[in-house]
This record gives sequence, structure tokens and C-alpha cells, in this order.
Amino acid sequence: MRMIFVNLPVKDVVRSKAFFGGLGFTFNPEYSSDDTLCMIIEENIFCMLMNEARFKEFIIRDIADTTKVTEVLTALSASSRAEVDDTLAKALALGGKEWRPIMDYGFMYGCSFQDPDGHVWELAYMEPQQAD
Repeated sequence: MRMIFVNLPVKDVVRSKAFFGGLGFTFNPEYSSDDTLCMIIEENIFCMLMNEARFKEFIIRDIADTTKVTEVLTALSASSRAEVDDTLAKALALGGKEWRPIMDYGFMYGCSFQDPDGHVWELAYMEPQQAD
């Protein structure tokens, strides 16, 4: 069984825990510390939120300045349009920023926002495909 660990630098681990915890995510204390949070996205999908000093131990270049560039789009599925809207509202209330307007393509509905560190997160609901 494969697992995925998305690693992101953050300026303040406590602020990140409050933001993502407020969105409903939980954390694995076994892989978390004062400088790193292991955020559980799904059973085998995790996001390691590391303070910048810790993150620099794993890279050979500079940390991307999210006020100038977009280093990644992290897209997650949603179970409904309401979940998309509710998550966006929570993200904005918790200090996130709207990144792009709501995307409504009929069969697909989504939002995108930046977390307090400027990382872009997208949430999309796709209508179940009808059998022909």
C-alpha cells in the first residue's frame, strides 16, 4: 500500500494547526512535534506542515515566496457542493484568502483558497457520471 506525504513550509505551526483543525482535519501526534505537524487528509494521505527552519533541512533551494509564485496546487475532492461552499467559508473565516472565483462547470463545482502561508488549496465536487 502506497502512502503520500505532501510537505509544506509554514511560518507558524500553531497557527497552521488552528487553521487546518478549524477546517476539520486531524493530526497524527506520532509524527508531529513542536516544528512539524502531520495532518491527516485520508487514510494514506498526509500533509507534513513544517516550520521553515525544519523544511529547509529537506531542500537544496530556497523556499518559494508564495506572495510572488505558486509552488503547488493541492486539490482535494469534496462529497458535495455544500461541502465546497462550507469549507471555503470556514477557510476565509480562519484567515485564508480567496484565490480564484468559484468554478462551476455543471458537472464539476469547486473553490480555491490560500492558507495563511499562501499555499493554494482547491476543493472540487464532481457529479457522479450517469450510465448511458
